[in-house]
Amino acid sequence: MPAAKDGKRTATRSRAPSTAGHGGESRADVFACFAQDASGRLSPDRLLEVLHEAGILRDDPRIAETVARLDRVRPSPPVAGPLLLTAEEFTAATRRNRGIIERAACGRLAVPDFPALVADLRRIHEEVRADRSGAVASYIPQLARVDPDQFAISVCTVDGQRFSIGDADVNFCLQSVSKTVGYCLTLEEHGPDTVHRHVGREPSGQGFNELTFNKAGLPHNPMINAGAIMSCALIQRGLDAADRFDFVAETWKRLAGGRSVGFNNSVYLSERNTADRNFALGYSMRERGAFPPGTDLLATLEFYIQCCSIEVDARQLAVAAASLANAGVCPLTEDPVFSSQTVRHCLSLMSSCGMYDFSGEFAFTIGLPAKSGVSGALMLVVPQLMGIAIWSPRLDGHGNSVRGTEVCRRLVDCYNVHTYDLLTGTGAETGKRDPRLKRHQSATEGIVGLCFAASRGDVNEIRRLAACNVPLDAADYDGRTALHLAAAEGHRGLVEYLLAKGVDPRPVDRWGGTPLDDANRSGHRDLARLLAEVAGTPRRPAP
Repeated sequence: MPAAKDGKRTATRSRAPSTAGHGGESRADVFACFAQDASGRLSPDRLLEVLHEAGILRDDPRIAETVARLDRVRPSPPVAGPLLLTAEEFTAATRRNRGIIERAACGRLAVPDFPALVADLRRIHEEVRADRSGAVASYIPQLARVDPDQFAISVCTVDGQRFSIGDADVNFCLQSVSKTVGYCLTLEEHGPDTVHRHVGREPSGQGFNELTFNKAGLPHNPMINAGAIMSCALIQRGLDAADRFDFVAETWKRLAGGRSVGFNNSVYLSERNTADRNFALGYSMRERGAFPPGTDLLATLEFYIQCCSIEVDARQLAVAAASLANAGVCPLTEDPVFSSQTVRHCLSLMSSCGMYDFSGEFAFTIGLPAKSGVSGALMLVVPQLMGIAIWSPRLDGHGNSVRGTEVCRRLVDCYNVHTYDLLTGTGAETGKRDPRLKRHQSATEGIVGLCFAASRGDVNEIRRLAACNVPLDAADYDGRTALHLAAAEGHRGLVEYLLAKGVDPRPVDRWGGTPLDDANRSGHRDLARLLAEVAGTPRRPAP
């Protein structure tokens, strides 16, 4: 299997480790999150509610044993009133799954304020569903028969927090989204040097099925039809046709958390009967000598169309996207499907080539790796945070889902997840939030950082915080501002910077003191004179 063949890779990820049994929260701290009665007994229903609010769903394999134990202790037939367990019974039921339960209960998952993300996705779904522009793909007859108004959004974080809305349980064909996994499989098997002797890694700037090649006579990249056909020529060449397909389908299953994927035979037959352009691409590449020696062209084209006809639903695609966001490790099963280097290469090409000839505009506006398909599927990856799947069959002129692209745009408007949002930050000026922070954490950390930098006279850090929309006149619990601290420490350059930025020269702390008082008290007479002039207040004599 990919990425596990050398037996060395482990399912690691860049997140805080579980503290279960290692000096983390005490049992009382964790159980305080759950409803208790007067006798101190605990509600397992409340446990499942807390987990659900955090995005950990009942069918999550990481809490399977806890759910099974709780189901076994429920009386049959049911009795009136809630089921309550002693602390010992509760501990026994949750022991094997303690790590994920503690992290969810204590808000230490990838998106700590998951309900806020859910609320935003509900709002976005409601707003975007009104858009009925675009049309379903018509060049594949079976796709032309799909209900165009179906619409689903599903999200999965790198910690396995999940939420879905709309038609998330309806199956659809991967189509060009399959190209991502095909490329990853070639990298795992052959390495990038060998793979890119047969396929380029530059955007084509043209439609996904254009009869065009680079100067070396190779497909421009693996994310267009010609490049994906080449990937299929490289995958498990020693296996027969059935085993090659099973290998790809099994990989999608692993990425999707262990849920079996489907196959739409009618779409496969429909696409095969209208695949003249793909056959033309294949023959053109063979004429140019692009394929590895011994390639069976017709078998390769059949394999390519079969991979496009694999079926998933939005929930599965979101978990697969989260596996890519998690450096190739499935968040739900901790299965290391791909190596981190493979994922890095794939995400790089998704960023530059994943949205057909709209890829440049998408990279500019959204700034995240993505891959679309003419079935209306769109897979979006926020590295180290989450994967998002959107499915809506109406396509724009580039072959991308109209609603899918709009959902991505609105998400980036809400959250600072664009690759370069670190340069512009979050806050009132941009209207963006950081989904990685707990409620109020961003504002609190900004004020703490501001005060610390001011006490040290670190003008560069103050400028960075200002770029991140931390208010320069923000005060700590004692009402102390950056201007108070800069004046007290005699940092004239910083005082001048703050005043030039329009900071109020007369803020008052909890003891009634102003920056002018601090400058006087510390003997910084030049600063006191400056502050007095700006404040329009006579300078107090130094003590």
